[in-house]
Amino acid sequence: MRRIEPPRNEHGYLRQPMTVGEEAVLDFFDRFLPPEWEIYIQPHFNGLRPDFVLLNPEVGIGVYEVKDWNLDAMHYQVRRYRTGYKELWATPHDSRSFKVENPFDKIRRYKEAIFNVYCPRLQQKQGFGSINAGLIFPMADVDRVRELQAHFLKDNEKERRSEFWPIIGRGELTRGLVGAAVPLLGREGKRYMRSEFANDLRGWLVEPDFAREQRLPLELDRTQRNLAESRTRSGYRRIRGPAGSGKSLVLAARAAKLIDEGKDVLIVTFNMTLWHYLRDLVVRARKGGVNPGRLTFTHFHDWCGDVCWNSGFADAYAEIMSPITKIKNLNLPPKEEARRLRPILPPILNHKVPELAHKAAACAPETEKYDAILVDEGQDYLPLWWNALRGALREGGEMVLVADTSQDLYGSAGSWTEAAMAGAGFSGEWAKLDVSYRLPPELLSLSQKFAERFLPSKTRIIPQPEQGELGIFPCELKWIQCDDQEVVSNCFNAVLSMMKLTGPDRGISNADIAFLTSSHDIGKQVVDQLDREPWGISCAHTFAESRAEQNRRKMAFFLGRPRVKATTLHSFKGWETRVLVLHLGHAMSPENMAAAYAAITRLKRDPGGSFLTVVCSALQLSKYGRDWPMFEDKRVSLLDASN
Repeated sequence: MRRIEPPRNEHGYLRQPMTVGEEAVLDFFDRFLPPEWEIYIQPHFNGLRPDFVLLNPEVGIGVYEVKDWNLDAMHYQVRRYRTGYKELWATPHDSRSFKVENPFDKIRRYKEAIFNVYCPRLQQKQGFGSINAGLIFPMADVDRVRELQAHFLKDNEKERRSEFWPIIGRGELTRGLVGAAVPLLGREGKRYMRSEFANDLRGWLVEPDFAREQRLPLELDRTQRNLAESRTRSGYRRIRGPAGSGKSLVLAARAAKLIDEGKDVLIVTFNMTLWHYLRDLVVRARKGGVNPGRLTFTHFHDWCGDVCWNSGFADAYAEIMSPITKIKNLNLPPKEEARRLRPILPPILNHKVPELAHKAAACAPETEKYDAILVDEGQDYLPLWWNALRGALREGGEMVLVADTSQDLYGSAGSWTEAAMAGAGFSGEWAKLDVSYRLPPELLSLSQKFAERFLPSKTRIIPQPEQGELGIFPCELKWIQCDDQEVVSNCFNAVLSMMKLTGPDRGISNADIAFLTSSHDIGKQVVDQLDREPWGISCAHTFAESRAEQNRRKMAFFLGRPRVKATTLHSFKGWETRVLVLHLGHAMSPENMAAAYAAITRLKRDPGGSFLTVVCSALQLSKYGRDWPMFEDKRVSLLDASN
């Protein structure tokens, strides 16, 4: 039976539905290709998302872009520049010309990307011949498309373009000429592909776990569903629970219900990288409404700036921020800028700005307010921040705060005393979620030990196992203890080792792999090494010298990007994945320990297996690491001492 990823019975739920032309192409490939050819739809391939990839482990690989262009509706032409650069432009019959995405260049990038991923190890250029890179125009005649293609082929490519750069149109599709689309069919018997290379490629081509999950509705237990579908009499609710207990699920499900009812909802996070994750959860929980409300995501300090500027407090806000602005305007090297900002940021951002935002919110027009304000990762907030947000709530609205004080990365959880809670509008006990549904049982036990050994008793929340859990969630847990100077090489090798575990058998992709570190410098070195030859592994990462560039990268950081993910422990808080490489470099302060705990608990259980490798250079955690199923002590100092 042919392998099609994702399977046909799930195509109606694709996040990006196939076009009419793409559906026709899928039927064409499925009907006319021999059964040993595998079909991958919109795969996440090392930073690219081609429409189709075909794979035969005995023959080669084909990558295809489909364009539903009607060449009669617009006139397409090529513009040349003195530099030799060429662009594709289109002119509608009744409008001005505009530049269009060039599919001929795009398909070339696809072919080179595939070659760079697996062919460097072939040590021969023949590998390039095992890749077909084709374009399919289901609504056009092939001869008209070839006229455009000729401008983007090199002279030595034109003679054999039907063999290496195939194009087919509606005529070929109608007549079932699959050999014209996949010239490799005429070369079966010539083995440029090997089974081990095919397995490597499948690690990229198989649909990522997170993409599959987006098509599923949220699953809530009875307690979670009750919290998501009800409100307290006052409208204020606080929910606490350990890592993986479903706090974000409840928040997203509550937001979805309110939006479907026509309410305007504001979701506020401390971590801006969390927005994409929460948005996906809300989409999965939506049931639809006739007049849905609006959903807004923000992080607290962005909201402070917005409410001040929109409510007549712009001058006061600019004055408070002026010490920060002056330093940033000096155009200092990033590390020097950070050194100067460090002592002045806490009093400005933790107190002065929130106090002004509190005043501004009270003066904001009703159109700028919300029917519900939901705060995730509430342990990172101060009571003053919460009270500032209360000013943006409409009469009779509701506010929800979810928190896990075990993940107190910024030392702010201790501010939430019962007196502070009462002053923030809360009454009664916390609503509690005790069971961790995220962690594999073996890691759950190790996480409990970590919390009991290293986290303050006043704030830690110990995750509890699910009752009746049958232990069908295998996991592979490894702890590598090493010296600081060996961290980069060990992290790099750990990521490569994870790539040997991906593929359709386990249902995980290379794009599911996440690398987390406590150091921007270490992170940048690891992603740079992955990007170099011969590996060419492109990472979606948040590492940069300047804070502005870090923030820009954070806004673009989300699971759906077709790359290996790499970021800091702090930026991945609230997320989850089945394949994780974790670097722990410091473990002295309570905040360091909380960050380590938060990172360890990012691993998501699955019947297909989960994988976590910790690379640790923190001496304080070495003894704890010995409790892990696989422990390797690679410290050179110990080896020297034994000789």
